[in-house]
Amino acid sequence: MERLQMTDLGRVVDDSAVWAPLHRIAGTLDKALPDIFAADYAERLDAARRRLRPE
Repeated sequence: MERLQMTDLGRVVDDSAVWAPLHRIAGTLDKALPDIFAADYAERLDAARRRLRPE
């Protein structure tokens, strides 16, 4: 979600009605998922991505 918010997509989708709920969802996820701030988050994320990719 953070990557999406930091891209140039804002120039393509410049309607605040689109971005407001995305920012709210991102804020909710940040509070609900403290693991994203864990020191080993990058490793956990890589492992999850490997599990989700089709073989």
